[in-house]
Amino acid sequence: MTTGTQQVLLVTHTGHADIADRVASVAAAMTEAGFRVCVPEQEAEQLGIGDIAGVEGVSSEAEWDFICALGGDGTFLRAAELARPSGTPLVGINLGRVGFLAEAEVDDMDRVAARLVGGDYAVEERLTVDTTVRRDGRVIGESWALNEATVEKGRPDRMLEVLIEIDGRPLSRYGCDGVVCATPSGSTAHAMSAGGPVVWPGVRALQVVPIAAHALFSRPLVVDDNSTIDITIEPYAPAAMLTCDGRRSLKVPPGSVVTMRRGCAPVRVVRLTDRPFTDRLVAKLNLPVSGWRGHRIG
Repeated sequence: MTTGTQQVLLVTHTGHADIADRVASVAAAMTEAGFRVCVPEQEAEQLGIGDIAGVEGVSSEAEWDFICALGGDGTFLRAAELARPSGTPLVGINLGRVGFLAEAEVDDMDRVAARLVGGDYAVEERLTVDTTVRRDGRVIGESWALNEATVEKGRPDRMLEVLIEIDGRPLSRYGCDGVVCATPSGSTAHAMSAGGPVVWPGVRALQVVPIAAHALFSRPLVVDDNSTIDITIEPYAPAAMLTCDGRRSLKVPPGSVVTMRRGCAPVRVVRLTDRPFTDRLVAKLNLPVSGWRGHRIG
């Protein structure tokens, strides 16, 4: 944490329509509130940063009071890569269609900036997943995810053959398209599309969701966040792919074991309201509750 002027790193979706105007608007609100506003140097040229008042292009490895993700959930996940190592609070400002991970809309930036500079916010620690790939007992790859880590078939014409173990005990073999291991944050992403349940963010648990499994028992599982999940790839099958948050991928050779467990570090997410997750779910998914004639409580 810095002293004096507070600093915010603004991570953006540089391909978004009118992004330079959006960045200028956000920067104006943050600067007016007393922040020094910067963007990662690799994004500065794409944004034409010299034409945006009050914004500097800098190394993203510096120390920040906040990291602000301006975009959709993909931008938020990219910003999480920068925020997690240092524990920097991450603020999501939505420009996407759904934006489950975002805390506010871009039109609310004056209010957001004032709340941040005044310390009027809470920080929520979001569970992550650490992944390790081993072959013949040797580590050949490691990664992590905020939303989900997915083991998927490496060839579209071949089924993925896996054995799933929980806490060192075999659970079941599957022929499937893949297996998703999701956090509560990721329960509304890939895991939900694969048929998994929505898990409230405060629940300390991980999901294991088979994708298109050819098995009598192929239900999604919710396990304790202290559990260890091992996914062994059939030794005589084609290689698989491990993908974390749709951003980081590792090739998983036949016979490898992918181990997933609660991450060693969370992602610290800024919350500006105590809005119940139920309300967020209804709003983001446009669930049909209007016109309900039942008795409302509260």
